[in-house]
Amino acid sequence: MASIVLFGPPGAGKGTQAAIIMAETGLPQVSTGDMLRAALGQGSSLGLEAKSFMEAGKLVPDSIIIGLIKNRLQENDASNGVLLDGFPRTVAQAEALMEIEEVEVVLSIEVPDERIIERICGRYSCPQCGAVYHDSFNPTTSEDTCDNCSHHGMKRRADDNEETVTSRLETYHSQTRPLADWYSQRGLFQAVDGDRNIESVGESLLKVLSELRGE
Repeated sequence: MASIVLFGPPGAGKGTQAAIIMAETGLPQVSTGDMLRAALGQGSSLGLEAKSFMEAGKLVPDSIIIGLIKNRLQENDASNGVLLDGFPRTVAQAEALMEIEEVEVVLSIEVPDERIIERICGRYSCPQCGAVYHDSFNPTTSEDTCDNCSHHGMKRRADDNEETVTSRLETYHSQTRPLADWYSQRGLFQAVDGDRNIESVGESLLKVLSELRGE
């Protein structure tokens, strides 16, 4: 059993590409956020422990996150591994993961900071039907009117601004980026140019997997 780690900055398109990789490999996507919400909902001992930290506004300790992943890996659909999205975020987490699971490859979606800022800050959506648009890549045909349901008045997330995005990128580079070197030293890191259309990025990721597996 070996798992795949999907790596990249916020706004790199990890969620979109995860769906493509899942469809090709059959591996279930595992995100720590989803696992925490599930554990809270189930009222498990780890969930309750995590809740105490979350309610105090503190980061959930690595030991709890690793415990949740360990439990997840024991479920039937994870018998051939999982696709880890958003974990590990630090070298310490990667070392802890290595103790419980073999990592087949780390797929990194590389996108320049300025493009990430453009992508995220240009996003807006329809509050009525949820359709998503972008100032540059996918604007509405009529200004401030949804193409899908004709609702007038688009909305933008409060944290989709340059200051917040820049701060998130700085955190990524200082805390998470060192993982690239750590995994590279172990021959597991594979970078793909993510500054292209969805289909091209997906094809490149699947090509890396195919070559790695000798297919």
